[in-house]
Amino acid sequence: MKRIFMDHASTTKVDDEVLNAMLPYFSKYYGNPSSIHAFGREAREAVDSARTHVGDLLGARDDEVIFTAGGTESDNLAIKGIAYLNKEMRTTKGPHIITSTIEHPGVLEVCRHLETQGYQVKYLPVDKYGLINQEELRTSISKNTFLISIMFANNEIGTIEPIEEIGKIAHEHDILFHTDAVQAVGKVPIEVKNQHIDLLALSSHKIYGPKGVGALYIRNGVKLQPIIHGGGHEKGLRSSTYNVPGIVGLGKATELAKQRLPKDTAHMKTLRDILIKNLLTIEESYLNGHPEKRLVNNAHFRFTGIEGESLLLGLDEQGIASSTGSACSSQKLQASHVLLAIGLDPVQAHGSIRLSLGRENTKNEIATVSQAVPEVVEKLRVMSPLWNR
Repeated sequence: MKRIFMDHASTTKVDDEVLNAMLPYFSKYYGNPSSIHAFGREAREAVDSARTHVGDLLGARDDEVIFTAGGTESDNLAIKGIAYLNKEMRTTKGPHIITSTIEHPGVLEVCRHLETQGYQVKYLPVDKYGLINQEELRTSISKNTFLISIMFANNEIGTIEPIEEIGKIAHEHDILFHTDAVQAVGKVPIEVKNQHIDLLALSSHKIYGPKGVGALYIRNGVKLQPIIHGGGHEKGLRSSTYNVPGIVGLGKATELAKQRLPKDTAHMKTLRDILIKNLLTIEESYLNGHPEKRLVNNAHFRFTGIEGESLLLGLDEQGIASSTGSACSSQKLQASHVLLAIGLDPVQAHGSIRLSLGRENTKNEIATVSQAVPEVVEKLRVMSPLWNR
C-alpha cells in the first residue's frame, strides 16, 4: 500500500539536500564553534553561513538571528525575555501583553505563566474565520502594554493574520511586536522590516530541516533577558553548546525555501484548491478558516455527524496521514481551542480534520485522498447516532 503524507503542518521530512549538507558535521567537521582552533573555526564558519541564510529568508541581517532548539523555545525567549525586562512597569494593574485566543500553546502557555507572575494579558477574540479585529486591538492597548504577540498564520485552520497592519499599530504606540511564524515560513513571503516585526519565531522541521532546531529573529536594538543561563552563547541570550549539524540543516532548509518559494507555493495552492473543491462536494462538509487568507498548504474541514479522530484512523488504514489539529496537543481529549474560538461547538470541533500538503505531494495523491475521504465519511455516518440522513 502506497502511503500518502498529508500532515506537513505537524512536520516535514528532511530534504535530501539538507541531509547531505548536515552529514559532514557529524563526523568530519565536528569541532565546537566556541573553540578558536581550526576545528572550531570550521564549525563556526558553518554556523555563520547558516545564520546568513536564515536572515536572507526573512529579509533580516545575520546578526539579528539567534539559534534555538525550536519554535517553542523561540516563543519563550521572545515573550519572557521582553517581559522580564519590563518588571519595572508594575503598577496596580501590572505590565500588559496582548495576544489572541488562537495562538499556539508555545505562546498561550507562556502568557498564562506570566499571569501568575503579576503580568496582565488580553486575549483578543477572533471572527469565524480566525482573524483578529484590528480596531479591538487598538482599543485593547493601555499605557502598560509593552508587547503584542499575534501568530503569522494559524497552525490548525491556516488563517493568515494581517501582520503588517498589526505591526504598524504596535509601532504607532511604541510597542514591540512578536509573531510566531512557524507555519508561515517557507509558504508566505516574509520581510520583517516592511512588516514591522520586532521578533519572529521559526522552526526547522516545518520547512524540510531537522527536528530540534529553530531560530528567533530579534530586531537590532531590541533587548531581551535570557531564559537559559550558562556559557553566554548567542550574544548571551541562549547558552548551550551549538547543535552544529542541526544549525547547518536549518541554514540549508532556509536557503532552499527561499529558492523554491514561488514554485512550491504555486504547486501546493493548486493541489489545495483541488482538494477543497472535491471534499466540499460531500454532504454537510465545511471548510474551517478563511477561504482566501489561508496558507497555501492548509485544508481544514469539518463533517457533520462524524468524529474527526475516527476519520483520521480510517484514513490511516488506507495509508493516508492526516491530523485533527496541532500535533503538540493531539493526544489531549478536549476540543481544539482554535475551533472553539472561531465559534464551533465541541461536537463540530471534534468532527474536524486537517489535511496539510507539502512540496512533494502530487495530483494523483490528491485524487486518491479525494476518493478516500468520502468513503470513510460515509462509513462513519452509517454508524453515527449524530447523523440523521
